[in-house]
Amino acid sequence: GARGGRDSALFAGFRALGLFSTDIAHVVRFSALKRRFYVTTCVGKSFHTYDVSDVFLRNSLPQDICCMAADGRLVFAAYGNVFSAFARNKEVVHTFKGHKAEIHLLQPFGDHIISVDTDSILIIWHIYSEEEYLQLTFDKSVFKISAILHPSTYLNKILLGSEQGSLQLWNVKSNKLLYTFQGWKIGVTALQQAPAVDVVAIGLMSGQVIIHNIKFDETLMKFRQDWGPITSISFRTDGHPIMAAGSPCGHIGLWDLEDKKLINQMRNAHSTAIAGLTFLHREPLLVTNGADNALRIWIFDGPTGEGRLLRFRMGHSAPLTKIRYYGQNGQQILSASQDGTLQSFSTIHEKFNKSLGHGRLLASAMSVRLPPITKFAAEEARESDWDSIIACHQGKLSCSTWNYQRSTIGAYFLKPKELKKDDITATAVDITSCGNFAVIGLSSGTVDVYNMQSGIHRGSFGEDQAHKGCVRGVAVDGLNQLMITTGSEGLLKFWNFKSKILIHSMSLDSSPNMMLLHRDSGILGLALDDFSISVLDIETRKIVREFSGHQGQINDLAFSPDGRWLISASMDCSVRTWDLPSGCLIDSFLLDSAPLNVAMSPTGDFLATSHVDHLGIYLWSNISLYSVVSLRPLPTDYVPSVVMLPGTYVELSEETIEPSDEMIEYDSPEQLNEQLVTLSLLPESRWKNLLNLDVIKKKNKPKEPPKVPKSAPFFIPTVPGLVPRYAAPEQNNDPHQVRTTLERSKYIGYVLYEAALNLLKELGPSGIETELRSLCPDCGGSVEVMQSFLKMIGMMLDRKRDFELAQAYLALFLKLHLKMLPSEPVLLEEMTKLSSQVEENWIHLQSLFNQSMCILNYIKSALL
Repeated sequence: GARGGRDSALFAGFRALGLFSTDIAHVVRFSALKRRFYVTTCVGKSFHTYDVSDVFLRNSLPQDICCMAADGRLVFAAYGNVFSAFARNKEVVHTFKGHKAEIHLLQPFGDHIISVDTDSILIIWHIYSEEEYLQLTFDKSVFKISAILHPSTYLNKILLGSEQGSLQLWNVKSNKLLYTFQGWKIGVTALQQAPAVDVVAIGLMSGQVIIHNIKFDETLMKFRQDWGPITSISFRTDGHPIMAAGSPCGHIGLWDLEDKKLINQMRNAHSTAIAGLTFLHREPLLVTNGADNALRIWIFDGPTGEGRLLRFRMGHSAPLTKIRYYGQNGQQILSASQDGTLQSFSTIHEKFNKSLGHGRLLASAMSVRLPPITKFAAEEARESDWDSIIACHQGKLSCSTWNYQRSTIGAYFLKPKELKKDDITATAVDITSCGNFAVIGLSSGTVDVYNMQSGIHRGSFGEDQAHKGCVRGVAVDGLNQLMITTGSEGLLKFWNFKSKILIHSMSLDSSPNMMLLHRDSGILGLALDDFSISVLDIETRKIVREFSGHQGQINDLAFSPDGRWLISASMDCSVRTWDLPSGCLIDSFLLDSAPLNVAMSPTGDFLATSHVDHLGIYLWSNISLYSVVSLRPLPTDYVPSVVMLPGTYVELSEETIEPSDEMIEYDSPEQLNEQLVTLSLLPESRWKNLLNLDVIKKKNKPKEPPKVPKSAPFFIPTVPGLVPRYAAPEQNNDPHQVRTTLERSKYIGYVLYEAALNLLKELGPSGIETELRSLCPDCGGSVEVMQSFLKMIGMMLDRKRDFELAQAYLALFLKLHLKMLPSEPVLLEEMTKLSSQVEENWIHLQSLFNQSMCILNYIKSALL
């Protein structure tokens, strides 16, 4: 069967960027201890807690958050049929389980918390014991709870609003229904306590806001908005009788309660429905959030009573179309979206985020919003002098320029003056590394060059057009010498950038989908329509690698900064990493949502991805920078596992990662192959100076004899080390262990040769010389022992192990005993065999050395 998948070996989910709000209403709480207001919004499974001065914390839950509430101490977040209480914005201190359906309303109530699910079952919990205090069940067909409120000064009482239009006032301590308000036969969407006691604002599905006295069941005033149902209501408490009401179309109405009239409209406060709005207590600040992924704080300090934007956290309100890192520090990511905006997100802190705004085109004294950006290219080299970004728009011929420093759209819209057709669009863009020129490819096959400073057209490639089909990619090398273009007809062309002359053209196996050039290494990546990837060297203009394995269209490619890895993202929901030197797939993982874009940080620390129907940018940390990674080639039948997208909350775990089967430490054998010459692991000092020992001893000879110490104290000898231990008495007093072992070797053979060699490895240079001197008959040895030593050297040469030791020991042996060797026929015969062995081994090694030197000299001198 296919090999089972695991999580990615190279990339680990880090966090998501650009996510700030969903369609769940925010909650505001006041910390009496710190005297600060905190705003909490939810983003999928996480919630963010912001100080009004823009400091924020995060936490994460197992599922998407469906509603939130907060009191002065705790934040409550519901997910599914469970909700949890968080202290200090990050620690789960209580979890409440008991609902059968999804929870959609939460209401703090002193030491209790009230939860309501979609089946209109209301449960009151004691917060600290997590026990049920009371459970109320309502008939959904008669009274389906849609809003809940604890009226101010009404002890133990709650007001419930229903989708049927009626309201009920309950005493939860005595479990009694005190009063039923008949309502206005229109569903209740919002309930809010007014600054006056007994007065409540009721928002209806019809767009009406009813200011009602619940003590006497009297309607005090009515307001109506024509923007659809009321989504949320809030009152100013800083001395101005103003009420704000939200709508599904993103407008906010401001009503004067004294004059009973609309005094202002905050149109397009959000591009989607207002999820929540709250006036801060006794401050002229209004906090709003919506499903457009934005959280805004408005201040009312003008004479007309209209709010102006004070602070905001904003991401894209529609799925992303393109992301790329900007600059070389890896701290900014440019992203374009279907909402028509171009934004920059910081990987360091969200306070460095900025929006470059919507693209707008002035046409006949009117400002027309440009379609979404589909492709863009950026270069920071001349960003302080002129525009540094070029972008092409969906269905548009003209390409817009953008200025990153000023965070605005640029001065020019680049397009050719004369065109034969009206349906031509820009399909590919690039900026030269110097930042002076922009290259634009069109669907007609034309490729034009423009000056970024002046916006002047500087020429076209080809006589009439560069390609017969649509241009799918353009790229310029780092020195502005070579221009590469590719078209849908399946041709890849190389041009001289200055003269615009065609240098080379080559056909591809399939029509290209996109193209990416790594300027530093001159490597070009091509994603083809047959789901394969081709890698070319632009110097030799040859395909150097071909990769296949994706089962869907390849959406994007990214190179690692050093050019060793090529990362591909495909519609088959996989992200694959290919190792270019070895030509192998080294990592692959699947995602729940297909990746549309992939970009590698210029510093190599993060991989950024964007996905279908997702508003955020997801960062993946490069594990190889801080951990040992085994980059083994994956088999052809490898089945990757599904990895969850990272959340906005970075959880710091102290757990150590257990080594998997892919991270086993490699234990090298003593010899990789019997045919390979293998050296010993001994330091050079053990064998390199054996022939020069007499010179070294002469240099180190003391000038005067050593002096005896006067009265040395008695010490028991210890063994050096971290743990003090007494030295044990030596067991073996034989001064010539090697000679003794060799004397016995004529009976046993190779086993004792190994033992004698191990003993020699443990000796220092002087000890080795002493042992070899003792082999001759004059020093207590014999001819048989000398013959055994030569056989031991022959064994070492046969096995090709400890090669340098064999040469050093043999050289010292010949130096010490050269005079007596010719007089012994047995030793002479053994020496003849050794001579042929040494010569054969050296000739083989010499040929390999010469071959390697030849290749190295060629690589140094040849022009590749």
